[in-house]
Formats: sequence, structure tokens, C-alpha cells
Amino acid sequence: MKQINEILKKYQIKPNRYIKNGKTTIVDTEIGRFAIKKNNKDKKIFDYLKSRSFNYYPKIISNENEEYEISEYIEGLDYPNEQKMLDLIHLISLLHSKTTHYKEVDFEDYKQIYEDIKNNIEYLESYYNDIITLIESHVYMSPSEYLLARNISRVFISLNFCKEEIENWYELIKDKTKQRVVVLHNNLDLSHFFKTDSSYLISWDKSKIGIPIFDLYILYKRHSLDYDFSEILKQYEQSYPLQKDERKLFFILIALPPKIEFDKTTYEQTKEISNQMDIMYKTEKLISPYYSKQNI
Repeated sequence: MKQINEILKKYQIKPNRYIKNGKTTIVDTEIGRFAIKKNNKDKKIFDYLKSRSFNYYPKIISNENEEYEISEYIEGLDYPNEQKMLDLIHLISLLHSKTTHYKEVDFEDYKQIYEDIKNNIEYLESYYNDIITLIESHVYMSPSEYLLARNISRVFISLNFCKEEIENWYELIKDKTKQRVVVLHNNLDLSHFFKTDSSYLISWDKSKIGIPIFDLYILYKRHSLDYDFSEILKQYEQSYPLQKDERKLFFILIALPPKIEFDKTTYEQTKEISNQMDIMYKTEKLISPYYSKQNI
């Protein structure tokens, strides 16, 4: 706290009250509220965003070389989360649009993605074959075991889809010479979006340059059960259409089943499996319209 006080004093900010909120400290002063936290950002990210006319983040008060970052505190409007999610995805499409550039393809990067996904699929196939064999050997199944056994075909359908599509994706990209990249926020969550007279994104600590779908992937993994992502994806692509190989990779990533480990209480384990089956169902529903009946 002493360090924080010294930095606040340097910027002539007189604190009245401190409020701890996770890794961030909110400081009440006579001239308004400020947020202060450890400065872990790439120092050049905001300069680049400014150069691209993307200013949708809280104003930073402190110098970039300070140990702590002081920024204005944003108190967002209270309105329906469904609308907030659409506003968030519109802002992300704007971020990607304004920061798009092309770089020479390093085919080793693509090869690494291909091999990682393929190895993951093979591992999950083996894992779930072993799990279901063990479950079916039990005289009495637990509720969580029974739930997985009843739905194991959905897991293998997802794995087969990913196995076919990763090969199709690799065919699409093997002759590419340019790769489309953007600034990724890389930590998308509805709680990181605020709207007042403008829109704001916070928590840029993990931001980097990369393929645009990774922002969509993170958002989907965190909120897939909460919202209709067919509308969210449609809204995004109205402003920033995905390329064929990008969309295919996105669908592969969200369709990959997670590794479900039996290391929780019966209630927690049953709830987790139920949620994962719901996500797989929603993912199938999201992906299906993009494929013909024959391919499905």
C-alpha cells in the first residue's frame, strides 16, 4: 500500500478510501474514482491502438514505465446482458477490423496448431474409450457415470468431426503465403466490457497479435451456455467476415470435448458432465447450418 500511496502522491491524487476488487484497487478521491493495479501490459499496445484510432479503453493517468498503472474508473450502465454481449462483439469486430494486417506465413506455426489438435484428438479418443470401458465394468454406475455413459456417443461424434475437419483445414492453409492477424484482447469476458456514453474494454494484460478467432474462442468457452452464439457470430461477421480457414479452425476448437476427470463430489461431477453435454449440443447447433447434411 505504501508504493501505491507514493505513486498517487506523484500524480497529485489524494485518496479518501481504498476498495479492493481482486487484483485491482479502486481509489475514491475528491475528483473521482481511479483504478490502480500492477502494470503487466505490453507497453506498446495502447500506442498501437491509438495509431489505429481505437480508443475504447479507460484513460491511463500514469506513465507506462510505472510499476503500477493508474486509470480512470468506469462505472458502466446497467442494461440487459444479452444486449451487452452484442455490444461487446461489435466492439471486438471493430478492434479486429482496425488492427488487421498481413504477415508472411511461418508454416511451422500452422504445423504446430495442426499437430497439437491432432494429438489432442487422439489422446481424448483413447481417454474416453478407457473411461467408458471402466464405467461399463461397474455393477452399479454412479449418477455421473450413468450420465456420461448415456451421452458418450456425443463425445465421439464431436471427436470424429474434429478429426475430419483438422485435415480439411490443413488442406486449406498448406498453400497460404499470407496470414491475417489482429490485436487480440485475449481475455474476453462480459465483465470486462462497460458502456456509458462510449464503450470500454478493460483487462488488456494478455493482449497480443494473433489470428482473430482466438478472441471468439475465449468468449465462447466462457459464455457458451449463457447466450445464443449464432446471433453473436452473425453480428461479428456482419462487420468482420471470417475467412474460410479461420471459421473452420474456430469450429474445430469449440467442438473439441474437454477432458472430464472424475475428481469431484457426485453432485459436482454430475453437474459438470451435464454442462459439458449441453455445451456440445449447443456447439453442434451452432456449427450445423454451415455444413451440408451429407457432411454432418
